[in-house]
Amino acid sequence: MEVKLRFAVKLVCLLVVVQAQVPPFEEKCEHGMYPPKAESKVASYVINLDLPPAERWTGLAKEKAPQIKDMLVEVKAFVGAFGNGSIIALVDKYLAPLADTLPYPFADELKGIAKATDIPLGEVVLFNVFYEFFTVCTSIVAEDSTGKLFHARNLDFGLFLGWDIKNNTWALTEKLRPIVVNLDWQRGGKTVFKSVNFAGYVGLLTAVKPQTFTYSMNERFSADGGYIGLIEWILGSRDSSWMGFLTRDTLENATSFTEAEAWLANRTLLAPAYFILGGTKSGEGAIITRSREKALDIKRLDPANGRWFLLQTNYDNWENPPFIDDRRTPGDNCMANMSKSNTDLPHIFDVLSSKPVLNKLTTYTALMQVDEGHLESYLQDCPDPCIPW
Repeated sequence: MEVKLRFAVKLVCLLVVVQAQVPPFEEKCEHGMYPPKAESKVASYVINLDLPPAERWTGLAKEKAPQIKDMLVEVKAFVGAFGNGSIIALVDKYLAPLADTLPYPFADELKGIAKATDIPLGEVVLFNVFYEFFTVCTSIVAEDSTGKLFHARNLDFGLFLGWDIKNNTWALTEKLRPIVVNLDWQRGGKTVFKSVNFAGYVGLLTAVKPQTFTYSMNERFSADGGYIGLIEWILGSRDSSWMGFLTRDTLENATSFTEAEAWLANRTLLAPAYFILGGTKSGEGAIITRSREKALDIKRLDPANGRWFLLQTNYDNWENPPFIDDRRTPGDNCMANMSKSNTDLPHIFDVLSSKPVLNKLTTYTALMQVDEGHLESYLQDCPDPCIPW
């Protein structure tokens, strides 16, 4: 109880400080933001699925090891806020063995990353767990006048993880940008799917399977949160799926939009989530609102009745978002102003570059088009005045 109270006090103090630092800004729909500066374009790497799992990440992990270690300093600082830092001492003791409970091939991939980076296995497991539960995002699926589908998203990460008063930035968000990578997952020298990842995270948050479907995941805040599923897993209940691992399986093995939707809607999860999917045909777009046990709602594109786009943040679509974090309303307005006839990736990039859809937590914007298996992503930065989330 003392630890929880101490953390709650710290959180309230942080919110007060951050709010006091927020300068006024104007909500407006940006135009002409694409293409962004060349230096913001995310670099691409190949993950060879023909290699043994322990070797798939070796080259990338070695290259990004300094940046991953730098990021982990911030993650451990957050975890250390609990129990006067005593939890850090428990990470290697309890999270390292957790790797052996994970389904194939993920345990071996995590061990390979730990070996390549010289980072303790428990810490590698720790930051993979973090991505399951701390992702705050905006995802859009839209259809143009010809029925062509586009999928894009902002990945926001680092909420409450160290506000830098001097620079008006989130400490972890700043550390994550250098480890954003595009991955081309290949088997037999051919692309199976593409994704945008944080180097060392073996799950999927953003991905496209060419000529099949596009995917993104947004965190869903719920009292039945992911920490409950994690505790159950540690205690021996292994009936639920890790979100990142389920989506890896889905991108590797699902052969259609319909099959991907069924897998993501019906598997039991460790944590609640929103899965956003786009397909290859007119009307193939969906937001799947998930509890840990089941799909609570599936909202679909319905272009015949005027629903030509779907926009999802981190709140259920049948509820109003809280006034302190309403990215949905400005995003919807910008999409409507863009219009169906102007729907394409550059114009959607403008929407995702409009405040507060773009905010201090935004690490990258990804743009996907399923027909060509197209994926491009750009590091994002929100210049002041800008809202913290």
